[in-house]
Amino acid sequence: MNMKAGLEPIADVSVGDWIAERLRGPLGTVGSVVPRDFAAYARILHPVEFDNGRRPLTWAQVCQLTGRVPHALMQWAAIATPTAGAEVATGSSGLWDDGDVQVGSLAPSALRALIDVLAPATGGQDCFHALWEGWGWVDGSGVIAFSFSDDGGIESAPAPEPGVSANVWALPRLRLPHRDYLLFRGPLQAALEMGWQGSSLGFEPQSPSLLWPADHSWCVSTEIDFDSTLVGGSEDLISAILTAPGLDAWPVDSDGDLTQFADLPNSPS
Repeated sequence: MNMKAGLEPIADVSVGDWIAERLRGPLGTVGSVVPRDFAAYARILHPVEFDNGRRPLTWAQVCQLTGRVPHALMQWAAIATPTAGAEVATGSSGLWDDGDVQVGSLAPSALRALIDVLAPATGGQDCFHALWEGWGWVDGSGVIAFSFSDDGGIESAPAPEPGVSANVWALPRLRLPHRDYLLFRGPLQAALEMGWQGSSLGFEPQSPSLLWPADHSWCVSTEIDFDSTLVGGSEDLISAILTAPGLDAWPVDSDGDLTQFADLPNSPS
């Protein structure tokens, strides 16, 4: 973690109690991962990215290729499954696999665009940045490092440094249904600096699992198993998100079902 960005680990996790009180509904619905009782909600679909650096696609653009129906509750696996008449190449899984989306993290370009929208509504107040404790890099236990020997063999390399120090790891957790989080305080823009600094590949960004300002006027949630990010806030804020450049955003409500088999328009016929 980059503490130079102003992310300060905090032990008083009671500042997140209001979230637990407002998480309701069946697991996988919007209101089970982002607090209910906001005036409006947006679902930001994670960009469709390519290994060769091509410009990301929106999910609606993928639907044009695969013959699927774009809508607010569409699911990636469903729209990446081409219809019978779609002339698109597929991988061994039968899915269109030219591009892919990140699960559990909003890409930096989209996160930056979201921050640009949130900033006027936030002002100079501090924000709270929650990080799911289970990412392998956070305590280092889920990362295995290898190196190549002179003869081309693969050797074990020294274990990488954990993403957070032992002192931070020992802090109390923000405990919400099904997930526990380390909690940090800092400016809104510090969300772009969250991630693994000690990776052999350089900085690997990780968007906050939860992000909210001190006045609770909005909340951003990126559930670790979702390929989209949810935002609750005022009608004006959500309207700005829905029309912001760089965001593939759709309006949803707190009862919207984001489980795998809820994409009825694109379900197998």
